Amino acid sequence: MRKSGMLEVKSGKQGLKWKKNVYFLFLISYFFILLGCSSPYKPAPQSLPQNIKKVTIETFKNSTVFFGIEDKLTTAVTNEFMRDGRLALSNLTEADGILRGEITRYIMEPLTYDENHVVKEYKLRILLNISLIDKTKNEIVWQENNIEGNYRFFISPNIGGITEEEAREIIWEKLSRDIIKRTIKGFGSVTGISDKKVPPPAE
Repeated sequence: MRKSGMLEVKSGKQGLKWKKNVYFLFLISYFFILLGCSSPYKPAPQSLPQNIKKVTIETFKNSTVFFGIEDKLTTAVTNEFMRDGRLALSNLTEADGILRGEITRYIMEPLTYDENHVVKEYKLRILLNISLIDKTKNEIVWQENNIEGNYRFFISPNIGGITEEEAREIIWEKLSRDIIKRTIKGFGSVTGISDKKVPPPAE
């Protein structure tokens, strides 16, 4: 048997057993360290507060040059809340929550052309920022930026084509469903695109 400082090193079968025990303890410790470190990040649930039973929907702001689309979207969202029925709609005085939004981008991207270089197919993209405010606490419950509604379509009078206004109506319906889903189901149910994916404004 040999001593080295405070550590006693055993030899022979006893030393081999001692080494195995140390190695086993090391593996157990390493396993628990990994277990603690590998837990994925789980953000706190961001569900709708219990006190919010009635909401009011403000007319959306419109930061684009397309006049009147804010009214179309506000009407579509209001109708979707009425159809869903899980939250009552009310005026501002009686509301527990305020749904507030802004149309930030309206982009018509040409996709394909005919033989005369006239656009046949477009992709319409509309981006929103939207938030829900707890009126009692005067605080933002949630906010999502760059929520996108898009639709790819052949422009009328091409075969199967539709008008730009008809494409907008399809997008209003999609965005309305997304807003309901985000409001009821909470964080992660609907997310906006990153700022890096937002095209720069047209010159």
